[in-house]
Amino acid sequence: MSASTERVVVIGGTSGIGLAAAEEQLRAGREVIIAGRDKSRLDAALARLGQGASGVSLDALDETATHDFFAGLDQIDHVVVAVTGSTAAGPFENLPVADLRAAAEGKLVAQTVAAQGALKALRPGGSITFVTAGSAGSARPGTAGLAAVNAAVEAMVPVLAVELAPIRVNAVSPGIIDTPWWDWMDAEARQQAFDGFAATAPAGRVGRPEDIAGAIGYLIGATFTTGVVLSVDGGSRLRPAAL
Repeated sequence: MSASTERVVVIGGTSGIGLAAAEEQLRAGREVIIAGRDKSRLDAALARLGQGASGVSLDALDETATHDFFAGLDQIDHVVVAVTGSTAAGPFENLPVADLRAAAEGKLVAQTVAAQGALKALRPGGSITFVTAGSAGSARPGTAGLAAVNAAVEAMVPVLAVELAPIRVNAVSPGIIDTPWWDWMDAEARQQAFDGFAATAPAGRVGRPEDIAGAIGYLIGATFTTGVVLSVDGGSRLRPAAL
C-alpha cells in the first residue's frame, strides 16, 4: 500500500455485510482494518481477505476499548459501522422488553459508540456509513422492535451530516439479505422466509452481502453525498406487506 492509499475501518467486518464491504474496499485499492467481537471469525475473515487487510478483536459496546482502538490509529479516511445486535422480532403484544433492550444496545448503542470513537481518527472530508435495515421503513407485522431500533439509527444520519461536516455521514438500509444474521432460524424456516420475500420483491430474489457492499462503496466514493439513507432492498418497500 502506498502512502496515499485510503484507509477504511469496518466495525462488524468479520462476517456478512461487513465482510463483503471489506472485500469491496480492498478491490477498490483501499487498505482495510476490520473489527469484530468473535476472535475465530476475525481470524477466518483475515485469512479470506489476505494482503491489505488487518484487524482487531473488539466489542463496540466496550466504550473504552473502542475509543482506545481509534485513538491508536493513524488518520483514517472512512468508517463503515455494520455491527448489529439481537433480533427483537415477534408480535408486539408479547415482545419481551429485555429483547428490545438487547437489540437497542447491540445496534443503536454499539453503532453510536463506534461512530463517536471514529471521530478521533477520521480526516476532514472522510465518511461514516452506518448499516441499518429495511424494517425501519416497512410495515411488516412482527417487526416493530426491529423497526424502532433501525429507525433510531437512521434518524441520526441527517443530524450528524450537519453536525459533523465536513465528515460525510450516510447509511445503507438493506432489505432481506442472506447473511448469518438469520442463523437464529432453522434452515427450513429460513428458506421458506426467503422464498416468501423473493416472491413479493420486484427484484425476484433476496439480497446478497455483495449487493450491500456495492452500495456502501458508492457512498464512500460519492463525495457530494451526505445525510442520505440509501435503501437497497430489491424494491420490496414498493409493495405493502400482507396484513
